Amino acid sequence: MEKRLIECVPNFSEGRDHNIINEITAAITAAGDVDLLDVDPGEATNRTVVTFVGEPEAVVEAAFRGIERAAQLIDMRHHHGAHPRMGATDVCPLIPVSGITLEECADMARKLARRVSDELGIPTYCYEAAAFTPERRNLAVCHAGEYEALPEKMNTPGKGPDFGDRPFDEAAARTGATTIGARDFLIAVNYNLNTTSTRRANAIAFDVREKGRPQREGGRLTGKSLKDADGRPLMIPGTLKGTKAIGWFIDEYGIAQVSMNITDINATPLHIAFDEVTRAAAARGIRVTGAEIVGLVPKRTLIEAGRYFLHKQQRSTGLPEHEIIRIAVKSMGLDELKPFVPEEKVIEYMIEGRQPKAKKLVDLTCTEFADETASESPAPGGGSISAYMGALAAALGTMVANLSAHKPGWDDRWKEFSDFADRGRELIQRLNALVDEDTEAFNGIMAVLAMPKGTDEEKAARARAMEAATLYAAQVPMKTVRAALEVFPLLQAMAENGNPASASDSGVGAYAAEAAVNGAALNVRINASSLADTDTAAAMAAEAREACAEAARLRAAVVEAVDRHIKI
Repeated sequence: MEKRLIECVPNFSEGRDHNIINEITAAITAAGDVDLLDVDPGEATNRTVVTFVGEPEAVVEAAFRGIERAAQLIDMRHHHGAHPRMGATDVCPLIPVSGITLEECADMARKLARRVSDELGIPTYCYEAAAFTPERRNLAVCHAGEYEALPEKMNTPGKGPDFGDRPFDEAAARTGATTIGARDFLIAVNYNLNTTSTRRANAIAFDVREKGRPQREGGRLTGKSLKDADGRPLMIPGTLKGTKAIGWFIDEYGIAQVSMNITDINATPLHIAFDEVTRAAAARGIRVTGAEIVGLVPKRTLIEAGRYFLHKQQRSTGLPEHEIIRIAVKSMGLDELKPFVPEEKVIEYMIEGRQPKAKKLVDLTCTEFADETASESPAPGGGSISAYMGALAAALGTMVANLSAHKPGWDDRWKEFSDFADRGRELIQRLNALVDEDTEAFNGIMAVLAMPKGTDEEKAARARAMEAATLYAAQVPMKTVRAALEVFPLLQAMAENGNPASASDSGVGAYAAEAAVNGAALNVRINASSLADTDTAAAMAAEAREACAEAARLRAAVVEAVDRHIKI
């Protein structure tokens, strides 16, 4: 299951006093299990942008604590800076990274906004996806007039905050108002051009950015700008929704770039923006030679891009994650100006790299895994081995699918086999996860055995814990049984229709899948036999036996299909 992660990027109205900045970030990191990725103070703006990530509940709590500390340390009555501002915590967006939707983040943002108002007394507006009214989706509407306009806004119906609306008072004068919302991940990207002309880079930016360019008399670039009846400039929209862009010249590289913010990566994914900028540049006789990611990107952005470019090449996408990301990097030239290191640019990899990592069984080498299994400890045991055999069976089917997609003369069938390979990758991931989960289940039983059992109450608690741990120890191999059964349709399809030179690999996969089912079924039955709930135990044992019979039938069908390719 994909880990739930959100990013929070609060902007605090202090960029000069590093003691205050450090106290705010300390409050954030002390609040919960979050990773502080970046602290970017600006002296001229008198503003600090903080970036941290983690699981949703931890991030929301950390955001609250940061807002609370900022309110204690920053007095808006004395704040001056170049950047527009309205409060000690000026803006606080929640941003989905993985395993969570924008709508869920919006709900969390509204709850956070209410809590900030109720517990801290800070007037709070909600913006973007968390907005209660369409006009307040626009941050500029919430910030209209900045801090100085708050006395009037808080005394005017319809202009006050969503939470904490009241006559302007001393508390509001000190903290100002905070704007809390939810938005999608913003990607900052620069497209490298084989020109030094800022003017031409700007022209390309205007072609593609959502805002577009002003309409001018006679369609001339230098003609008088046309306006509507209300005096607003008439615009020719660009081709990319949810984007902002300008052209500039970079002395460091000696080239012009189109600098773009993609504010809606669902409407315009990175790879679509790259292709469209490339098209617009080519129409003006200019080449895009590469791109430069500024800051971090979610992993899904590069996975989607890699799959997109593989599809354009009519190649299978059922590849390991790192290979798909490498295709994305090379396809968009993300490493043209400097090395692109995924561990430093992909937000999920950065989090993984900052956290202590317990070594998993699936991270061991084949030799290490065999040695660990052969050691005196009872785990890993048959359950983990069964799951790994299932993963290897799925890997063989995936390999045949990938080879078939790449087979000369079968170019028109690449998508058929790519879909099979994608299915195989999903099964590999599920079964690999079960390798370690089976050992975790065994360790759960060992933990219960260590519980005290002196008093009647302790004995009862221990018995309840043992029943729950034993049930889990039977449920995990049952998941292996079911997942391994799902490998057979892939192997059958590859044995019948895949590259005939690899038919035997499908057969080996079928034997491995059957062994995975049979081995996991034994673990189901032996653990279920210790359950006090005999009805559940009987039902699990019956399903395990039926799965073994089904695996034998499916293995025989695959091997029969393989035999048709073998002449002796």
